[in-house]
Amino acid sequence: MKEFNIAVLGASGAVGKEMIKVLQEYGIPVKRLLPLASAKSAGKVIPFNGKEIEIEEAKDSSFVGMDFVLGAVENDMSKRFAPAIVKSGAVYIDNSSAFRMDPNVPLVVPEINGNEAFCNKGIIANPNCSTIITLMAVAALAKISPIETMVACTYQAVSGAGQAGFDELVCQLGSIHEGKPIERKVFPHQIAMNVIPFIGSETDNLYTTEEMKMQNEGRKILGLPDLKVTCTCVRVPVMRSHSIAVTVRTKRKISIEEANKAIASFPGCRLIEDFEGRNYPTPLDTTDQDLVWVGRVRDDLTDDKGLTLWCCGDQVRKGAASNAVQILRLLAEGK
Repeated sequence: MKEFNIAVLGASGAVGKEMIKVLQEYGIPVKRLLPLASAKSAGKVIPFNGKEIEIEEAKDSSFVGMDFVLGAVENDMSKRFAPAIVKSGAVYIDNSSAFRMDPNVPLVVPEINGNEAFCNKGIIANPNCSTIITLMAVAALAKISPIETMVACTYQAVSGAGQAGFDELVCQLGSIHEGKPIERKVFPHQIAMNVIPFIGSETDNLYTTEEMKMQNEGRKILGLPDLKVTCTCVRVPVMRSHSIAVTVRTKRKISIEEANKAIASFPGCRLIEDFEGRNYPTPLDTTDQDLVWVGRVRDDLTDDKGLTLWCCGDQVRKGAASNAVQILRLLAEGK
């Protein structure tokens, strides 16, 4: 494989830093790594392959000569630089939601619909973190029989709000221990020793933008335009890794044995079956690795064609940084 010039837009943030870490872990042949961020972060250094690389301020001219750009910025910044990236000839793999529902932009989870990455017109979108983890857990079932409906409840770690989310939980836990007043800036309510059943902003149907991503993105990734999803997203006082309880109704009944066999053999998944030994996925199990762990597969007691399962995955890695690097690797290898 030849060497590539790779820029990381948003290199100073939690996901950007993880992208750089994963590039190194995966052994991606990098000729030049260009960390980019706002003027505020310019001049700071990022470790990569035993060197300290200085972060530069992102400008339209920054992308000239790049083969790939990994995006770890908010929607407005992504839209701001996307035209310059495409004009430069680089492929932009964007972690924001700016282009996910654009019909001209592939929305890719490599294990599920990796071939679509090769149909890009300069931009590939990385799906929402909870969507990636959930679909990884159920994609094997969709291959057996099309999924008609999903009912999902997500239990999302503070990592979903970036470094500020980490900091707020740690600070609040410290304040509780020391008997000090609780301060909150990131989350709408105290998150320490609490759960918040609202992530994103409210839409006309009273669901949140985060909740609707499961249906809208799920339809596109699975190629199921009629898929119906009802979802509740909950922020929980967990540092890292999201968990999801999901019930799927398939066109034909899939047995537990059939489901377990399919999930166990699906790339990127790990099936946990030892329930009597209280062995099931937890966020701590799945932190700082790329597999989605799936367990507690059982029949839905309300629907003869339904199955219920539990899954966990690292939001910062498979839910964001690693999925993007896996797309890059797929394109770099040309297969």
